[in-house]
Amino acid sequence: MSLPGFGRRMRALVRKEFIQMSRDNSSILIGAVLPLLLILVIGSGVSLDVNDIPVAVVMEDSSPTLRDVLSFLEGSSQFSPVYTASMRDAEALMQDREVDAILRARSDFTPNLYRGRASIQLILYGVDSGRAAVIQGYADEALAMWEERHPVDAEGSGQPGGIVIVNRMWFNEANSSRWYFIPGLIVLIMTIAGVFLTSLIMAREWERGTLEALFVSPLGPGEILAAKIVPYFCVAMTGFLLCLLASKFLYRVPLRGSLWLVVSGTVLYLLAASGMGLMISSATRNQFLASQVALLTSFLPALVLSGFIFDLRSMPGFIRGIGSVLPSTFYMDLLKTLFLAGDNRRIAAKDCAALAAYAAGFMLLALASTRKRVA
Repeated sequence: MSLPGFGRRMRALVRKEFIQMSRDNSSILIGAVLPLLLILVIGSGVSLDVNDIPVAVVMEDSSPTLRDVLSFLEGSSQFSPVYTASMRDAEALMQDREVDAILRARSDFTPNLYRGRASIQLILYGVDSGRAAVIQGYADEALAMWEERHPVDAEGSGQPGGIVIVNRMWFNEANSSRWYFIPGLIVLIMTIAGVFLTSLIMAREWERGTLEALFVSPLGPGEILAAKIVPYFCVAMTGFLLCLLASKFLYRVPLRGSLWLVVSGTVLYLLAASGMGLMISSATRNQFLASQVALLTSFLPALVLSGFIFDLRSMPGFIRGIGSVLPSTFYMDLLKTLFLAGDNRRIAAKDCAALAAYAAGFMLLALASTRKRVA
């Protein structure tokens, strides 16, 4: 084999491959654009820090000592205090998911501090058990630092008086991370069943030309698309019901809210996900490219930006804005609330309305996109 001849042939072949790749937008998308988007979105959005924690503060003791003890709440990047007049007001804020914790000091706090048995009650929103544990750690550390700086002689005994934090976990009394992860896992499974299944199967139909053959029939595009997604919608709902049974009887996750609301929200989310899958298949008409686009636009955002693992409030404003408008974020919020906190009608109405709007919008866009591509 002649080395100069081999070099010329290799240069020609490599040049041909570069030219061919430059004509294939999907290769550039997957090789260059996709990694850039992933590193920017996920790198900016992923954070295990917990900042600006909204905490309802109930100060039944108005003494300067208590205000000094709780001074760590002011000017801190970790806490955002909301002072309330009564425990009832604080509980209402917790029920409406406006605060993540309640910090309560009773009227006898200061006398008990000098007797060596002061206590502060910390009630945590336990739907997100990981975030609750971080909040508890922050509070323990802050009060321990105050005690180091201000040793109190308990009734002249020469021993410092201590502050005990009495913790309660609302909506997750078992303090189990499984209770938090199982509803989020259902969201990811429904995303795969809705977007991935629909986009890949419909893209395969485009590749084989069977959809074009159907479009020349007397049936309208809407009828054809509806007939195509109904079987896969039924399969996805079957998978959802199996997930419900497993969460209830295998993992012992409580379902405190309305089963009807859970099923209704899932139907709306699957309709939105199926509409997104139809749009992707119509735009790509290629199974491999459809899988990559579905991964980028549905599964990864549902995993990283919906609040499943990383708290949205700890993300930069731009990334938080993206996450807050995702369909998976509304579905995640709905399932976690209904599973663990019960029927909060305000939250359920907001999330279901958003999912209904996404379902209608994606279905209309999918129909318009399909008509345009077929015409």
